Amino acid sequence: MLVQPRMNASSSTSDSRVFVYEVEGLKQSEQTENNKYPVRNSSTILIQVPYSRMNDEMRRITRLGGKIVNIRPLSETVTAAESED
Repeated sequence: MLVQPRMNASSSTSDSRVFVYEVEGLKQSEQTENNKYPVRNSSTILIQVPYSRMNDEMRRITRLGGKIVNIRPLSETVTAAESED
């Protein structure tokens, strides 16, 4: 499951870079009920994060009880998916 958070429009090159966080251990709670996606405790989820929001997203995931197990550039993820086809 790939989740895309809100991104602000910007012309900066750093803002155009997007990373994918692989997160495990998130639990459904009152705080996660407001998300647009379900949270499962048993598996990992993938969250797209713009470069400018990486620290904020790391803090949010930690507050929710999750653990980031992998971070990779989105372009690397897209390339891997295309090579599997």
